[in-house]
Amino acid sequence: MLLRNDSEQEVVSRERKDRRDYEHLAAIADRMGLYSRQYSKVVVFSKLPLPNYRPDLDDKRPQREVSIPIGLQREVDSMLTDYLTRKRANPNGFPNTAFSRSSSTDSFATDDGLFDHLETQASPSIAMEKFIRRRNLQLRSQQETWQESPEGLKMLEFRRSLPAYKEKDSLIEAISQNQVVVISGETGCGKTTQLPQYILESEIDAARGATCSIICTQPRRISAMAVSERVAAERGEKMGESVGYKVRLEGIRGRDTRLLFCTTGILLRRLLVDRNLKGVTHVIVDEIHERGMNEDFLLIVLKDLLPRRPELRLILMSATMNAELFSSYFGGAPMMHIPGFTYPVRNHFLENVLESTGHRLTPYNQIDDYGQEKSWKMQKQFLRKRKSQIASSVEDALEAADFRDYSLRTRESLACWNPDSIGFNLIESVLLHICRKERPGAVLVFMTGWDDINSLKEKLQSHPFLGDPTQVLILPCHGSMASSEQRLIFDKPENGVRKIVLATNMAETSITINDVVFVVDCGKAKETSYDALNNTPCLLPTWISKASARQRRGRAGRVQPGECYHLYPRCVYEAFADYQLPELLRTPLQSLCLQIKSIRLGDISEFLSRALQSPEALSVQNAIDYLKVIGALDEKEDLTILGRHLAMLPVEPKLGKMLIFGAIFSCLDAILTVVAGLSVRDPFLTPFDKKDLADSAKSQFSCRDYSDHLTLIRAYEGWKDAERNHSGYEYCWKNFLSAQTLKAIDSLRKQFFFLLKDTGLVNESLTACNKWNCDENLVRAVICAGLFPGICSVVNKERSIALKTMEDGQVMLYSSSVNGREAKIPYPWLVFNEKVKVNSVFLRDSTAVSDSILLLFGGNICQGGLDGHLKMLGGYLEFFMKPDLACTYITLKKELEEIILNKLQNPRMDIQATDEVLQAIRLLVSEDPCSGRFVFGRQELKPKKLKTLLPSSTFDGTGGDNPKSQLQTLLTRAGHDNPSYKTKQLKNSQFRAIVEFNGMQFISQPCPNKKQAEKEAASEALEWLIGGSSSASRDIDHMSMLLKNSKKKHHRRT
Repeated sequence: MLLRNDSEQEVVSRERKDRRDYEHLAAIADRMGLYSRQYSKVVVFSKLPLPNYRPDLDDKRPQREVSIPIGLQREVDSMLTDYLTRKRANPNGFPNTAFSRSSSTDSFATDDGLFDHLETQASPSIAMEKFIRRRNLQLRSQQETWQESPEGLKMLEFRRSLPAYKEKDSLIEAISQNQVVVISGETGCGKTTQLPQYILESEIDAARGATCSIICTQPRRISAMAVSERVAAERGEKMGESVGYKVRLEGIRGRDTRLLFCTTGILLRRLLVDRNLKGVTHVIVDEIHERGMNEDFLLIVLKDLLPRRPELRLILMSATMNAELFSSYFGGAPMMHIPGFTYPVRNHFLENVLESTGHRLTPYNQIDDYGQEKSWKMQKQFLRKRKSQIASSVEDALEAADFRDYSLRTRESLACWNPDSIGFNLIESVLLHICRKERPGAVLVFMTGWDDINSLKEKLQSHPFLGDPTQVLILPCHGSMASSEQRLIFDKPENGVRKIVLATNMAETSITINDVVFVVDCGKAKETSYDALNNTPCLLPTWISKASARQRRGRAGRVQPGECYHLYPRCVYEAFADYQLPELLRTPLQSLCLQIKSIRLGDISEFLSRALQSPEALSVQNAIDYLKVIGALDEKEDLTILGRHLAMLPVEPKLGKMLIFGAIFSCLDAILTVVAGLSVRDPFLTPFDKKDLADSAKSQFSCRDYSDHLTLIRAYEGWKDAERNHSGYEYCWKNFLSAQTLKAIDSLRKQFFFLLKDTGLVNESLTACNKWNCDENLVRAVICAGLFPGICSVVNKERSIALKTMEDGQVMLYSSSVNGREAKIPYPWLVFNEKVKVNSVFLRDSTAVSDSILLLFGGNICQGGLDGHLKMLGGYLEFFMKPDLACTYITLKKELEEIILNKLQNPRMDIQATDEVLQAIRLLVSEDPCSGRFVFGRQELKPKKLKTLLPSSTFDGTGGDNPKSQLQTLLTRAGHDNPSYKTKQLKNSQFRAIVEFNGMQFISQPCPNKKQAEKEAASEALEWLIGGSSSASRDIDHMSMLLKNSKKKHHRRT
């Protein structure tokens, strides 16, 4: 029937027999081309794919009865009434919500005037033309002087030795004759450093140096900085003369900078305020083979721009031979290839590594040691109920492999090789082999992420030989490290010291470490994949591509013949994909969609359909829905005033929103720490042999306030105090904190503060920005505003805590979270920044919040069908409360949103005129005791016109003080059957009763005896039905109208 009915998408069955025969029915559905899934007691068959969790079919989804002390409510209502009275009496004394929307962009700057000096101001004056001609001649003279100097001749000789020099003339000619050119070049050919110089030199030689402006984008900060430094040195200049760089909130450039290296994100920010790239003559997009999301986005924008700027030249550079894809995207643009020059590199795959080193693999020595804090990582490697994706993807290749030519010992090792393991012990063995038996030269070890790098570094430093700093120098290299620390990897070590660099895949192409002779390749990279159906991102290790493996190998042949140790068999390499999946197809798209709207590129879905490879429609819709929930887009998908502010901040939208709210609510210092901390890694360390001490140190910062983010704030503030006393490192050592991470947080805080200054939301007065910085509950509320809709319900059970999110259902907490160690959490909700899917879904960090915080600082709330019934997130979250309390929340939220809107429209507005509202909000979020409770299975009643069988005025309270009698009297007079009671004895010898009537159920709190439990259940039903109003006659008349004597059979609702 489902296949024949075009109007129906799915069939939902609650029949027990369908659940019993589900496997058989699922097989039939599969043969018919249908999807099927079982959700608890429900079976669904659908024409469309089904997610892992359906909140609409979950009878235990969060439904919350909210209550606060009556004294607190009266105090809040009094403040709110005073404010509204004053507002009505003097409307001119309050900010005007009709403030011009254009004002929101007036105060924005383009990242410290990043490109101001690059724009050529068109001027018809003869004086300007003379100045440009004179400047052109000066630049040409300076260039010739350098090229003819002894140092310049020596540098020119070196540059001529690079393969790119042979193609110089043909490259310049192709660029001059074509608007788009695609260039591929193998490792070591010099395309990144030489081609931008060739263009600049040719423009200067042609007397166009003063008007040329070349922008070369790089995918990473470290590569933009390193390449610019090298190019400036090759031109015999200081950084900031003709060559400069710009990365996020850091850069060196001057008035005469003609060649700027920058990250792709910086160029996209330029497009926010200058859609035509005025004054730019050449755009070079490097490393396009990596298919980063920013790079793919930039290509769509530039493709639209080229017809409007026919004189603009676009050069696309790739390190791999997939140039045809980019050429066809730009209408058959010409392609050129530069042969690379690298010394020969000898490959050693796992079978060869085991033979040469004598290392033996067993099921027990392949468990990578991440410390007890991440014991789940170790357990995951050891005992598995089913094969991981990493293992499954190479299973066939391993079964078909032939290792007969290798020794028995090697064959036995290969038979128990664990593909999921990074191989810490094997890497240690290979490094020992290199250090003791191979020639001098640096070693580059490719790892998957910071956890691996840090854990391996600790393991190597504990080794008697590899941990000896007089013989071995171990350096990490990761994108989140400070720029000054990243640069250390380029320095040559002292004579007799072997340099070992532990890096992620950023070292494949973005950076070149000249003295590397040996490469150790684990064969994996940490990659974000996005499950659009379940709206869940996963950051997990995956196999690299063949192209990436070739790039890693090529790093070893830059200065002399090299060696590459692949820690996987050759047959596994042959099973790798040719190229990596583009980031646009495997990551959430919220930030990208926000950029599309901020640059005014039209409809989001239509724009992304023009990408090289378009993302799936569900991914795009999920991103749009998210931006609507956080208030960045309106229902027409246009940018709101908040969205325009968020677009100017180079952070995730949720972190940008947190910054903005921190500035508005004068608790900026604390929020700067939280946002900076969430932008880098966790500063808390847990050494394997000192886990208890580390946990104890962290718990001192927690103060049992159930928040990872407040814990971070205290740890950072303690470090700042210690730094002022010159005891920062001692503080970090004592409290198991990473000084490096805390310095990175400190640097980011300053950068974020200057960004907010540019928006006008903060001024020089730090005191005004931090007036309420010590109000931890207000800080908690601002964290909630930023992280919502990352919301999780908390139900405390006798021996555990049940956590549930909208997308995933049941989730768990990371053991490193302060909340992961708690037996009970006395708050009903957790907001979280990041969730990670391993076998289950884990929340990495969280902050507990009250009902009041969620209702006021969460998303939009709407009213249900009855008074006192509020909903959030499309009805997933439901709140039941007294009608007058619901009115208080709705009015407060309306006034709060008005204050925020006014402040965003006019950043210089003083919000002190709204002090009563702010004080009421602070009081409510601080004093809410979380005294409500979760209820389940409560259904929304649909009010209908009913006949009142008995006038309310005749009700005289018959039933006395017994709630059971009162409930029965009320139901009888409305024409209903008597309520039925069911009582259950609990494990602790207490009783819980359920009263059922008219298809509804109400559950009592645990009571010492059955009779009291039944009375408690009846009281719950009465309180909800009459809404807690003081007028009994009016309430009972109201409920008599709502209660319908249904002629249909009543269904049990749980």
